[in-house]
Amino acid sequence: MKILVIGTGGREHALALALSRDPGTTEVHAAPGNPGIAEVATLHEVDPMDGAAVADLAETLGVDLVVVGPEAPLVAGVADAVTGRGIACFGPSQAAARLEGSKAFSKEVMAAAGVPTAASYSCSSADEIEAALDAFSPPYVVKDDALAAGKGVVVTTDRDEALAHALSCDRVVIEEFLDGPEVSLFAVCDGTTARALQPAQDFKRIFDGGLGANTGGMGAYSPLPWAPPDLAERVLATVVQPTLDEMVRRDTPFVGTLYVGLALTAAGPRVIEFNCRFGDPDIQPVLALLTSPLGALLKAAADGHLGVAPAPKFADGAAVTVVMASAGYPQSSSAGDVVVGTETLAGEPDVQVIHAGTSRTDDALVTAGGRVLAVTATGTDVADARAKAYEGIASISFPGAQWRRDIAAEPLGVVEGASLTQEST
Repeated sequence: MKILVIGTGGREHALALALSRDPGTTEVHAAPGNPGIAEVATLHEVDPMDGAAVADLAETLGVDLVVVGPEAPLVAGVADAVTGRGIACFGPSQAAARLEGSKAFSKEVMAAAGVPTAASYSCSSADEIEAALDAFSPPYVVKDDALAAGKGVVVTTDRDEALAHALSCDRVVIEEFLDGPEVSLFAVCDGTTARALQPAQDFKRIFDGGLGANTGGMGAYSPLPWAPPDLAERVLATVVQPTLDEMVRRDTPFVGTLYVGLALTAAGPRVIEFNCRFGDPDIQPVLALLTSPLGALLKAAADGHLGVAPAPKFADGAAVTVVMASAGYPQSSSAGDVVVGTETLAGEPDVQVIHAGTSRTDDALVTAGGRVLAVTATGTDVADARAKAYEGIASISFPGAQWRRDIAAEPLGVVEGASLTQEST
């Protein structure tokens, strides 16, 4: 099977790696890709936001499946352009991708489907914003209704800060704060059926202890030894399946990844948000542990045959991902800094260097800004995987590099509460 992955980030590198390990995958192509993806896939130039160009490339290559990684092309309708040419695509239609493209729409669907989530108000005027803030006690949760690259949320006890963020957006969703550990659950969906992957936990804040600004994600780990063992099954039954049923009722079936961001509250799991794609970096440790064929799973979903496909399987042990970001991130970003040390980890059986914001000059690997790369390590348990990941981080350097030191620390009792508060995306 020939597969084309669309995107340039760490998520797409992790997907390309997993697909390259799939015995049923004969060729992996990527567009536009990055230097890390180039090690496991053939790269092609394309504008990922141009649906016609993506479909043209897929036709020229004769691929059996297109996997659209990022949310922006999905919200722009790239999957529609691909399926319109009769090519299988893993990724929701433009109409279904509104589950991520509009927080207000997502809340509307959850309400109609009876999905447990935070109480909320959708606001588009100053008066509505003031009234919504009055309705909730701090901490305030204010979310830009539109796509914001994982950084459109403010969670704060400062009303003035919450108000300022809300007023800076065209439309916002203001909701109650959900107290409890956060979990990322990815459900692979074919429109009517879903298969859950192994749960993970993501760390969104830039600084240790869950402090500082929201980012696209500074690290993750899987599995979660403290989570209920039946969590995935419960979420499929109470969240994912009702959502799929509601989307079918609206004549916009959801095909692709439904990311369910959860808070495990005292009242049970409640949804913080939906995304319409795999998360980055939280999908990285999950895919590092996947032992069943990824390509076959995604193709079955794209073809509407997930109900007869084998359930995904995972290795024993654990995986931990630690992100290295550029100087100034997330407020600003440095590019062109030389990255050294990645080559020392090449060939390590338990360690992967996942590229995101990198590029190549004639002489060196350099930063391209934002989250530059991640080290994902597998081990016998969380402690072992965590130690290997941080050993890998210590081998890599570039000017101004920053990373958190407390990824996956909670299960080991290293840091109290580092990500057990809402680090919303």
